[in-house]
Amino acid sequence: MSNEARQHRFQPPSGAADLLLIRHGETQAAIRGQDFPMVDGQGDPALRPEGEAQAQAVAARLKDQPIRAIYVTTMQRTHQTAAPLAGALGLTPRVEPDLREVHLGDWDGGEYRFRAAENDPVILRMRELQDWGALPGAEPRDAFFGRVRRGLTRIAAAHPDELVAVVVHGGVIGAALALATESRPFGFTGADNGSISRLVVQGDQMILRGFNDVSHL
Repeated sequence: MSNEARQHRFQPPSGAADLLLIRHGETQAAIRGQDFPMVDGQGDPALRPEGEAQAQAVAARLKDQPIRAIYVTTMQRTHQTAAPLAGALGLTPRVEPDLREVHLGDWDGGEYRFRAAENDPVILRMRELQDWGALPGAEPRDAFFGRVRRGLTRIAAAHPDELVAVVVHGGVIGAALALATESRPFGFTGADNGSISRLVVQGDQMILRGFNDVSHL
């Protein structure tokens, strides 16, 4: 028996997946009267040059990490953000549809950005309730959180004891970390474009290890 016991250093539980949740780079600006391209009823803007630079910075930050898989969503901005890292690691990204962004209903083509900037009363109500379902035709919070949990647990089950990069959306990161910490639903909104958050997942158990790391940007 040792006479010395040092402070504990965190190690992921055996069988857990270590997920790097990367928010996609900055996308094209919304223009009044012009909807974004759409995919499955949701806005699908491409990266703007600043977002492409953020994607390159993410790749430079993570290219030497022992990442075993890269996941993206159905939306092109995640594919474009993942591309430099995938090239550096020689990996082909896999698609996890349940981690697509929250559906903003009637305002998903770009209108949401203008309404939010103007503090539209419906936006204020959404923030008060902490539920996107307050928007016309939008996805309710509980439905969104449910599919985010499903997507994360599916990835974790496929990658026990592995480090995985998951390129997703700001709403998804906020939902994932709220689920992990049982915080207010909007308690982790505002992850920056190109930021890295970290979540250890094993079954229904989630441990938050980092939020909004932007030291590479």
